[in-house]
Amino acid sequence: MTSRRRFLTITAAAMACAGRSTAQPVYTWQGVALGARATLRLAHPDAKAISARVASEISRLEDIFSLYRPDSALSELNRNAALLNPPFELLECLSLAAAVHRASGGSFDPTIQPLWAAYAEASARGALPAAEALSKAQALTGWTGVTLDPAAITLRPDMALTLNGIAQGYIADRVADLLEAEGLTNILIDTGEFRAVGGHPDGGAWPVKLAAGGEVPLTARALATSAPLGTTFDKEAQVSHILDPRTGLPARVTWREITVSAQSAALADALSTAACLIEDRASIDACLAQFRGVKLEAISAA
Repeated sequence: MTSRRRFLTITAAAMACAGRSTAQPVYTWQGVALGARATLRLAHPDAKAISARVASEISRLEDIFSLYRPDSALSELNRNAALLNPPFELLECLSLAAAVHRASGGSFDPTIQPLWAAYAEASARGALPAAEALSKAQALTGWTGVTLDPAAITLRPDMALTLNGIAQGYIADRVADLLEAEGLTNILIDTGEFRAVGGHPDGGAWPVKLAAGGEVPLTARALATSAPLGTTFDKEAQVSHILDPRTGLPARVTWREITVSAQSAALADALSTAACLIEDRASIDACLAQFRGVKLEAISAA
């Protein structure tokens, strides 16, 4: 399997204080978030303490969303097909996923985890899943098998969820909220998607360059890019990691890259992923139009 590397990088600067120099040494914290390297670069008198709070918040959210942690809320839900008194963050993230699922005609569906596992296991052997394995995995997908309630989240037996495609953006949003509450501005968070709080420290917007070419100016907004062949399951890099829950097959590579902006990184992340499974521009526009303030920033055909 080839993989587009995902990092969490946060660059932040303190708000200017009248009559006082704003020059501060840059403090760097490094850790891990959802299995990816995380970096926080912060210019602030209390940078070390703020970084520690950010690290603690990332770890707390990993305890909810991570498939790498066997005791996370998501791992427990997948293992038991039920989670009593689920964390608010998990309910909120899944509720947003449900809204994108409806708006995209079922293209975005976190229940594809059994399909993902089938492709990943076969890829490790240098192969693609057998038809029988795919049929079995697809029978375990379908959002109608998920029940969301503050008292409990339940799944049909043997189902499993993945929040790849939304949880990285959700964590970026929560970290942005924390840093903004600390009185910081001029922040850029990069989880493979982007979330800007304020603009660039030198003035104006953060200039975010797109892999397919071009640049999007980002101020107080989020930006996400999805590419069907950004991660693949085969040596030839032609079998997309974005799986269609309706067919059990990888996305047809209609689009090379799709970039969406929104007020929230979680929403931009989910919509850019869903759009890769929508085969015509008019239907993509109709999907995005169901959410206030969402914009298709760039789209390139394969």
